[in-house]
Amino acid sequence: MAWRIHQTTKQDQQRILGPTAERVHVIEYGWLQRMQTAKLFGYRFHAADFEPYGDPAEPHAFVAHQPVHPLGPPEPVGDLLSLHEQAGIELRLTVSLLSWWDTVVGTSVGFSGIRLANARSQHDLS
Repeated sequence: MAWRIHQTTKQDQQRILGPTAERVHVIEYGWLQRMQTAKLFGYRFHAADFEPYGDPAEPHAFVAHQPVHPLGPPEPVGDLLSLHEQAGIELRLTVSLLSWWDTVVGTSVGFSGIRLANARSQHDLS
């Protein structure tokens, strides 16, 4: 994931996010079908139980410092592609997530990488 933050330069905005995107999620082609067919469930919690984590002006997560309990049973999240569109998040496909990641971490955009251990290595591409 990559997104614009207050210190993102115009050059990095254009190079990483493009002319209009505020936030981009990138997956490898091999994960697209799994994303389209995943049945994901989420729990809902009281927002007051969580506080921002990271830069106070632009937190990248919210954490609880005490045990929390869900408001109810897990609920289906729905179609992940449609949810990206509804949220205005651009979804991109790439052959190698690690190549994209190596570029992103050296820029001024905000970023987060989850499950990078599942990305195709350069060895897999040859």
